[in-house]
Order: sequence, then C-alpha cells, then structure tokens
Amino acid sequence: MAGEVIYEAHPAMFRAHPFWFILFVLLIAAFGIGLLILLYWYITTRATALSVTEHSLLYERGILSKERLAVSLRHVRSVQVSQGFINRILGVGTIEIKTAGDEPEFTVDDLPDPHQVREAISRAQAMAGDN
Repeated sequence: MAGEVIYEAHPAMFRAHPFWFILFVLLIAAFGIGLLILLYWYITTRATALSVTEHSLLYERGILSKERLAVSLRHVRSVQVSQGFINRILGVGTIEIKTAGDEPEFTVDDLPDPHQVREAISRAQAMAGDN
C-alpha cells in the first residue's frame, strides 16, 4: 500500500546539464540529430522518478523495461545529498538513500532541489512516527 504521495521528482535536463542542452539544441539546426538526442534524453528523464509517500520511497526507472524499488521509510537510515559548485548554483544534485548497509540502496542523479527530497523524507518519517 503506497499511500498519499508527499513528493515526486524526475531528473532535470537543462538545470543539470545546461551546456549539453544548449549544444544539442544547436545540433538541431546544424544536423537535426540534436532533436533525436533531446527526445531520448527527455524520455529517459520522464521514465525515472522518485516518489515519497506516507510509508515508503518509490524509485522507478526504465523506458521499455521497468525497474521499481520500494523502500519502507522506517528502514531509511540516511539520505545523502551531493552537489558540486555548479550543481548548487543550478539547484540540482544527487540523492543517495541508505538503509542498514554501507552501500546505498539506490542513487538518483540530477534531481531538482535535492534538499526538498531530504526534507520530504524527514516529514514522512515524522508523520509515520506519529501514527
């Protein structure tokens, strides 16, 4: 049972890689191949999602085949946000969700406003603790 969605995010395109985005837009005018690259990039970002619900984290990715992973909020031990200098300016980052082990359960790159994801997880854990 997933519950109410508290937060949902897809990786960013322009904010995560503005120089690549501009290059591919220029390739549309030059060779037309830029349109195919941008279309593939858009579809892959839309096919990747991280959702925070009342009881769990849901990570989904894939275009033709899907990989879905659900982690109970009570098993989440830490949420690590990584941002380089440019990523901080552009407001994107990488989220690592860790449970009991040393290795992350999963990692999502290029999420917009990654600190909002961490805060949403903390809010959801607090709501689950109140019940």
